[in-house]
Amino acid sequence: MAVTSLRHLLLSTITVVSFFPPTIPAVRFGYPTANLSTHWINGPSIAHQASYPDNSMLRSILLRGWAGPSYSFGFFCYVPCTSFLLAISIVYTNSGSDMTLPYAAAPQVIWSANRDRAVHENATLLFSPEGNLILRDFDGTFVWSSNTSGRGAAVLSILESGNLVILDGQNNTLWASFDHPTDSLLPGQTLREGQRLTANTSATNVASGYCYLTISSEGLRAFVDSNPPQLYYTKTFVGSSKNNMRNGTAYMTYKNGSLDMFLLFNQSGFPDAAINLPNFLIAQYMRLELDGRLRIYSWNRGWNVWMDVIPLFPDECSSPTICGRYGICSEGQCSCPRGVNGDTSYFTPVNPTLANLGCNPLIPLSCEFMERHQFVSLDSFSYFNYVDRSTVAIHATDEDSCKQACLRNCSCKAALFQYIENTSLGSCYLPSEIFSLMRNRPEITRYNSSAFIKVQTGTGNALAASPDNRGRSASREKLVIGVVSSFILAGILVAFFFISIQARRRRTKQLEEEDHIDEIPGMPTRFSYHELKEFTQNFKDKLGQGGFGTVFKGQQNDGTKVAVKRLDGVAQGEKQFLAEVKTTAGIHHINLVRLIGFCVEKAHRLLVFEYMANGSLDKWVFGRTKDTSLDWQTRRNIIVGIAKGLLYLHEECQQRIAHLDIKPQNILLDGRFTPKVADFSLSKLMDRDQSEIVTRMRGTPGYLAPEWLTSTITEKVDVYSFGVVVLEIICGRRVSDPSQPEEGIHLISLILEKLKENRLADLFDQNSSDMRLHGEDALEMMRLAIWCLHNDSNRRPSMSMVVEALEGFSDVKMNMDHDLL
Repeated sequence: MAVTSLRHLLLSTITVVSFFPPTIPAVRFGYPTANLSTHWINGPSIAHQASYPDNSMLRSILLRGWAGPSYSFGFFCYVPCTSFLLAISIVYTNSGSDMTLPYAAAPQVIWSANRDRAVHENATLLFSPEGNLILRDFDGTFVWSSNTSGRGAAVLSILESGNLVILDGQNNTLWASFDHPTDSLLPGQTLREGQRLTANTSATNVASGYCYLTISSEGLRAFVDSNPPQLYYTKTFVGSSKNNMRNGTAYMTYKNGSLDMFLLFNQSGFPDAAINLPNFLIAQYMRLELDGRLRIYSWNRGWNVWMDVIPLFPDECSSPTICGRYGICSEGQCSCPRGVNGDTSYFTPVNPTLANLGCNPLIPLSCEFMERHQFVSLDSFSYFNYVDRSTVAIHATDEDSCKQACLRNCSCKAALFQYIENTSLGSCYLPSEIFSLMRNRPEITRYNSSAFIKVQTGTGNALAASPDNRGRSASREKLVIGVVSSFILAGILVAFFFISIQARRRRTKQLEEEDHIDEIPGMPTRFSYHELKEFTQNFKDKLGQGGFGTVFKGQQNDGTKVAVKRLDGVAQGEKQFLAEVKTTAGIHHINLVRLIGFCVEKAHRLLVFEYMANGSLDKWVFGRTKDTSLDWQTRRNIIVGIAKGLLYLHEECQQRIAHLDIKPQNILLDGRFTPKVADFSLSKLMDRDQSEIVTRMRGTPGYLAPEWLTSTITEKVDVYSFGVVVLEIICGRRVSDPSQPEEGIHLISLILEKLKENRLADLFDQNSSDMRLHGEDALEMMRLAIWCLHNDSNRRPSMSMVVEALEGFSDVKMNMDHDLL
């Protein structure tokens, strides 16, 4: 199926839904049943259709519901709808049985018949006279069936529970979607031993993926589907002998408030183990995310994350698939394995613009040339499969023995050595497949770990030639040298000719670009390069330097002070320059830096901004003393000003603007400490009806939202970065500070620990003279910042909500979601 982005639904693989507790009356309506000999053609002829802003479309065949969240069975796709799922979805309906879109709630797909074999326009679904439900593609190709022919089937129906069933004349169930779980688990449904719930392959591929969840007599278990499967989570029941276990017949049931597991033979009827869950009021479901997390979502004017049933410990890097095969995860960022000297010659990204897709060995491992195997060493890196002690290949061994064991075993892809501090012996793991590795945090994991990734340094083609081959090669050398020399001479002449032509073309194109930029509407003053050299006294006084340019202090002829940004390396920064000119030329707000003019002349690209007397925010937040630190009210005003500047960009401009590089260095302060957002070189324009954009990863580590790993982002990435900046302002330190004790290097991790302990005030800037006098205000602002850091961008507040919270609107504060990240 063609899927354009990682959305609310098709990330999922486990879903649990229930609507309306018994105390709430509901009027039922819809078209929930169909009789034998009914057929549907996937096209405009289906009466009930709805399109949604996330580019999804639903053609509903059956609907069972109320005024609110309801169950629909039909064809689902993403525009341009080149492929379709036959699926059960949760949709929002009104009292007229029309599918509507309140609060931007897209359909939530909770089961599909053909997730691994999508169909197309004009596919057919037939409830045959023999009682078989058959799906065929547009060309008549068989895709799926219920296998219920000749069993007395009478009715196809979607029940109030969301279960799609085929019933006989006596209302006995012949087939049910509950008995064939794919990515869903609904209230009252039982997941039995031997069944699995499986995640999607990727954000753009809804086929069965790597992560899956099962139940066994040992408890709840989650694996990565490799050979053999690799365990990454277990919830084990301990307390009875193996003789009492339901070998092969264990099951679990979702109920309101718990996941009940029945693992032992007993007559009590009570579960042997349970995971407590929040009670649901209107609607709630559970799904296994791409990263392996099992999450609960609840309905509250849209779908929101309620809790993690399977969390990632200690952070998002614990996901088994977050960075793909051979991927290295550190502080939420993905990369390929590097040697001790930073050598990257052994691996290449699957997709350079999507680092989370993993890495490929440049030379595949070969069992024929095992003598050419060696290791890329990764010190202090861990692996998710450590949770499964049964996979330890060698107990109580040393590091060298572990590595040698891997070299002797062709199927071994890495030697993973786990040990306790101050001991030379540990556990050796020899996996046959490698997924994401993560930087180890001994202060949390309580162990040390090293990873040694096996690589191929060459194959038969790369080996030295034999003496006979060398002899034959020598006889050809003179002839080769003569031929090559002739080609080189001819090549030089041809190259000179083409270089002359290309130089002329570049000059013509440059002149065209210089003329074209004047055509941008609302452009400010255009300066000559000579004028800007005079303003800056030949670029004498440097104010700062960024990724694409250097900023100098200058003064115009009328005495007005300016800041002149000179683009360094036009070849690399042309797009950034044009983006900054086009973006800043048409925006005007007290909390956004004002563009005064620009220069485009030959290879020179410069921007002229209003001068900000107090420089960038980082100089006033980091490394200050008690005598020079900002007081609380100034800090608060800066935070509010940044929020209002981002609100203007996101919601009040003619075109929405995502800044994409919010950090203290890009917040400038005027003489009154009024903050102004600056540096739009990485920004992106978004149409008002555009829900998200696809772009390569950009910005600054530490301030990047998790969804950058998918390259599909919204303006909510700025909200995340804003949250980080707020915490830095209040704590008076950088988000990552190697000068801190090891357990305090990463501010966000420290924040989470203090939040759990209800000790956020411990992190107040110790150099602030009056921070504790305004402790409640500071704590409230820290909680607001934590809300902005939610891993799920849909659960982060908009900047309008942030400003309302800062200005004291009580209803917004009551709804602040600062308990989950």
